[in-house]
Amino acid sequence: MSHSKITLSPVFIISIYCLLTACSGARDQKSPVSHQGKAEKPVASFTDGLKDLIASTLNHGGKLNDSVELTNLDLIDSTYNANQYEPIWSKQQHWLPLGDSLFRFIEHSKEFGLFPSDYHFPALAFVHRVFEADSIGRKNLLLWERADLILTDAFFTLVRHLKQGRLSYDSVTLRTDTVLVSDMYRNALESALQTGSIAGPLHSLEPRYKGYDSLRAYIGNFLLNAEFKPYTYLKYPYSDSVSFFKLVEKRLHEVGELSPEKAGLDTLAFQKIFRKYQKDHGLKITSRLSDQLVDRLNQTDWEKFKKIAVNLDRYKQLPDTLPATRAWVNLPAYTLDVFNSDTLVFQSRVIVGGPNTRTPLLTSEISNFITFPQWTVPFSIIMKEMLPKIQQNVEFLTKENLMVVDSNDSIIDPNTVKWAKLNKNHFPYLLKQRQGDDNSLGVIKFNFRNKYSVYMHDTNVRGKFNNAYRAISHGCVRVKDWSKLANFLTRNDTLRYHPDTLTAWIKRQEKHMVSGFLRLPLYFRYFTCEGKDGRIKFYDDIYEEDRYLREKYFADKVIQ
Repeated sequence: MSHSKITLSPVFIISIYCLLTACSGARDQKSPVSHQGKAEKPVASFTDGLKDLIASTLNHGGKLNDSVELTNLDLIDSTYNANQYEPIWSKQQHWLPLGDSLFRFIEHSKEFGLFPSDYHFPALAFVHRVFEADSIGRKNLLLWERADLILTDAFFTLVRHLKQGRLSYDSVTLRTDTVLVSDMYRNALESALQTGSIAGPLHSLEPRYKGYDSLRAYIGNFLLNAEFKPYTYLKYPYSDSVSFFKLVEKRLHEVGELSPEKAGLDTLAFQKIFRKYQKDHGLKITSRLSDQLVDRLNQTDWEKFKKIAVNLDRYKQLPDTLPATRAWVNLPAYTLDVFNSDTLVFQSRVIVGGPNTRTPLLTSEISNFITFPQWTVPFSIIMKEMLPKIQQNVEFLTKENLMVVDSNDSIIDPNTVKWAKLNKNHFPYLLKQRQGDDNSLGVIKFNFRNKYSVYMHDTNVRGKFNNAYRAISHGCVRVKDWSKLANFLTRNDTLRYHPDTLTAWIKRQEKHMVSGFLRLPLYFRYFTCEGKDGRIKFYDDIYEEDRYLREKYFADKVIQ
């Protein structure tokens, strides 16, 4: 067998051996022990042993023993029943080449953004070591039977994880196969058996997207240079400040931000270190603990690998194909990508919603756009931000180019309004911003149907596009290269919309609504890493989505 060297301690070997064999000795000794230490009936053949072992495991809720639980037992039972309980991965106490291939696939499953322990790798690694080095152990039929079941369970779990991923489907999941039918598992296994290949059938289950492929392509380089070692993970927000800041201090020691002799830091010392760390790493300088700061402290190679795993699974929530012509906004990357015939036409910087006013994930179509739009201020912004300032000084309205409009759409003199008596329960007006270059929407607004009342638009603070951190809007997406998007939408109607038409409208400050073009599919999505320029590029987890998924699905994964 050809695989990388695995070093196991003698104590570990003995403990695993006892768990896998239930400390029973080999079957030929006629003293096997099943769950809970009860004696098993001696069996006459491998097939009888597999049948009894599956029945016993079914009776114990999938537990093969105290260390291994099978998660696909009903599928395993029907598969072996159809195969007359013959072994799948071995024959006459020797591994078949396909069994070797499956073991190697599991051993290197990190290259697929997977965790080997999810496929029983510690137990399988021990079994392979025993069978290679121990001639007596090789004669243990019970060990062979259990190894066969473990490999089958691992294969079926690989099928599920490569096809569907490990994340729960949500409101923007576009896959239709929310449940994998048993035929898909069996077909994958049958394909492996017929072709003599593990990689082929499993590869065929993966998404077919350039983004997925580029991310997968560079995992090998990442793993080659990654340093996986234990470290202090900071779970934030915290409930116990004293304990948490002790962990922060320990983490600062681990990353070399604190010298070994420094300990027991006070508030001022923490603030000084936080400020330096934020400055050195391009974070917003607050001198205080923040989501960004904690995320950066947690950004070890092991956490980066988990981030890769999360993002690969996000691709598995998409349909098998996307429209060849589409607009794709990746919120953490602050980018808009426009594709035509699956070719990137242009990319634009964008500004997205802040952590407290998130841009929602959505799927829609751009249906029209308006030049020199008028902005009607959302009620939430009026109450949270504007009304307190107006109550202090009504000149705020003039400064922000805002009109007060009543229910009849009539403009009201703001000096006649008793602002002090207005609140969220009583506000019979609308605030509208006059159209023009200083309008918050800028000179253009792109509309698409959605339940969140968000849209894409230009802005009157265009210098913000130069900032590295661009999660600052109230939820809408501001587009730097809005003219490219508008011209792309009207590219097929040059009779009505000559390429210079939009430029002329903007120059003359004319208001126009443009529609009738082929609607452009639009996707707002959340991907925090991508394969780019020969490496994996990571983006800030601006909405803490990665942290939530990491703690829900991957918190207990061990470094292997």
